[in-house]
Amino acid sequence: MILSKKNQRLLISLVIVLIWTIFVPKDVGQEEPKEVQIEQAQNEVLDATTSATISKSNLQKVKVLRVIDGDTIEIEDAEKVAKKVRYIGIDTPETVDPRRSEQCFGKEASAKNKELVQGQEIYLEKDVSEVDKYGRLLRYIYLESSDISVNEQLVTEGYAVSSKYPPDIKYQEKFKAAEEEARSKGKGLWQADTCPIK
Repeated sequence: MILSKKNQRLLISLVIVLIWTIFVPKDVGQEEPKEVQIEQAQNEVLDATTSATISKSNLQKVKVLRVIDGDTIEIEDAEKVAKKVRYIGIDTPETVDPRRSEQCFGKEASAKNKELVQGQEIYLEKDVSEVDKYGRLLRYIYLESSDISVNEQLVTEGYAVSSKYPPDIKYQEKFKAAEEEARSKGKGLWQADTCPIK
């Protein structure tokens, strides 16, 4: 069967229309009304600003009973039960580990943690794990007055290093960047001649 040129063009046109309707999304080439575009832009701005801050309404509020060291505290929960909390994603030099001698800059890290949280009401944010192998709660710590976690603040100021323990890695990239900045600026334990091995 041989088609005339006119019928061939018609057949090709039909095939193109068929392919177009099957494979091309329906909204291609259609512009949304101005009102919808404005509303979407406003929602994007709102999303960007709210994601930059932590909503403390979803976090657990507790009171700090004592600071154990640079990255561990004891808190009193809502039921008035004392529990130990290990900061997620960071590590400070040791001062109280019975298996090790006191590490360089450990006293300074403990003092800074005490300055930040001792006696304060704080907010706890859980990542994935509930507790570590020692039974300590694993949390990110926030003060009422700040949207930056105490965890990140200790790294930013050079009192702690970023320490990755999967699966609790929600803010690990942020902590790593804070450590690199503290190191490049020579803050805290990264100061020249502070700790011999870094």
